[in-house]
Amino acid sequence: MTLRDLKPGQCGVVDSIKGTGNIRRRVLEMGVTPGTKIDVIKVAPLGDPVQVELRGYDLSLRKDEAEAIILK
Repeated sequence: MTLRDLKPGQCGVVDSIKGTGNIRRRVLEMGVTPGTKIDVIKVAPLGDPVQVELRGYDLSLRKDEAEAIILK
């Protein structure tokens, strides 16, 4: 399951970040690392962006970034 599959109010724990290159590096730099708990706050009407809460702060992710985050 990926972060994009979650609905507002649901949460998950990061298992891994798929892919290579800029998206993977950017997501890791924002603090989305394996073992991190992520809560989905809201999703824009067209699905982009996804607002999440992790490590005590809110973060907005694009659809392609959310699809790269694999959850347990």
